[in-house]
Amino acid sequence: MSSQQPNASNSSSSNRSTYRRYEIRSVIRFLTLRNESAASIHRQLVETYGSEVMTRQHVTKWVRLFKEGRTDTHDEERCGRPSVISDELLQQVEEKVRDDRRVTLDALSENFPHISRSLLGGQRFSNDEEVQDAVENWLREVERKVYDEGIQKLVPRLQKCIDLNGDYVEK
Repeated sequence: MSSQQPNASNSSSSNRSTYRRYEIRSVIRFLTLRNESAASIHRQLVETYGSEVMTRQHVTKWVRLFKEGRTDTHDEERCGRPSVISDELLQQVEEKVRDDRRVTLDALSENFPHISRSLLGGQRFSNDEEVQDAVENWLREVERKVYDEGIQKLVPRLQKCIDLNGDYVEK
């Protein structure tokens, strides 16, 4: 192994901030192409990047996606409002948690008021990736609700437009 290779034992900074998700996914894609099992891939990732790199379940999900033909390692674009959770914001939250492992949701809520406190309330997470997944799932659910409400409002508006022979502008 090269001395340049990242190693969990000599890395003092957060692996997540050092290695972006798409880079880890690229490694998973490569090892999947070499017919490595999800368990083997996860073991190699943990040995190389540390225990916080990615859960075994997520590795299994990505192995399945790559075997099904996916080639892109970046997150797919989603319709709806843009996510407030950027890589930069995630890194800031992670730094705050690293600085004080006993930081509370109240304290995080004060430091990051644009993230809903109720979003994570009552849930327990064993690693940063689980927190990130919870936030992303919550945002997807909000996007879905906003989209559904918009579609439901569209039908009566279209009907009103038809009834008025197109002479309809909503104020």
